[in-house]
Amino acid sequence: MDIVVFGAGSLGSLFGALLARTAEHDVTLVGRDPHVAAVRKSGLAVTGTDSFTVHPKATTDGTGLSADLALVTVKAFDTETAARELATGEFRAVCSLQNGMGNEETLARHLDCPVLAGTTSYGAARSAPGEVEWNGRGDLSIGPWEPSDADAIGEEVGAAFAAADVPATVATADGIRRLLWRKLAVNAAINPVTALARVPNGALSGDPGVGLAEPVAREVAATARAVGVDLGDAEAVEAVAEVVRATAENDSSMYRDVERGRRTEVDVINGYVVGRADENGVEVPTNRTLWGLIRTWEAERGLVDPEPSTESLKVPGGDDRV
Repeated sequence: MDIVVFGAGSLGSLFGALLARTAEHDVTLVGRDPHVAAVRKSGLAVTGTDSFTVHPKATTDGTGLSADLALVTVKAFDTETAARELATGEFRAVCSLQNGMGNEETLARHLDCPVLAGTTSYGAARSAPGEVEWNGRGDLSIGPWEPSDADAIGEEVGAAFAAADVPATVATADGIRRLLWRKLAVNAAINPVTALARVPNGALSGDPGVGLAEPVAREVAATARAVGVDLGDAEAVEAVAEVVRATAENDSSMYRDVERGRRTEVDVINGYVVGRADENGVEVPTNRTLWGLIRTWEAERGLVDPEPSTESLKVPGGDDRV
């Protein structure tokens, strides 16, 4: 399968490398220099869980590309740009493997091909140009988003991952939506708390951290149910606990962004929860506070508009994620 990985950051580089390990796939990474230049010169080196080097194609120009699949791994605030660039090419399917909610709707607005949603717990960190550290094998699930009956291409993409020794669960449209809300509970509970407290994920395994994270997860579950997704409070809380245990020594992506003075994805995580909760009359005070705190930090540094509105967090056209 011809595969374009749009967003050669940590996760994109890891999945690009894993997919490029098999001769069945022709992989092209879209990213930025000096990473792309290093991959072109010496290949992409993976360390950690496994060590190997692959030699995928690499480019800084995401326009005019054609492939069977585009795997989108950019930060959520770059999805609009990615969608516009991908729209200049031709693809049989596009799959989002991004944090937060709303990415699939953005891609579907611009692209005339099936859009798949995905969620993963694989861990990765870019260690240097041309290198990515694989921090742990995890789960990978994908499923159809738009149209919701694009099951055949979902199965084909799942088989492509499996061929590269990356087992993928292929879910239904309803199933992948439920998994995305479950992941949203995890991200909403772990990311801003660890970023604000400057602690690794494992700090949320006991008091007082767990007392901060659990209410966030319950609020996400309540919001999910309000929009028609069957996610219980206990399941959301346990999902957070599972990830905290599995990644105890890791720093969350939002913590790393704050440490490096970069814009975070809080708008499509806690901010998304606030927007959907407001639409449906659900009280989410903990998510609202965490969103406001991170936004205040961003605004002080001129990273984003200091006066965001939850109107911008609503699903375009009122199309619910259910």
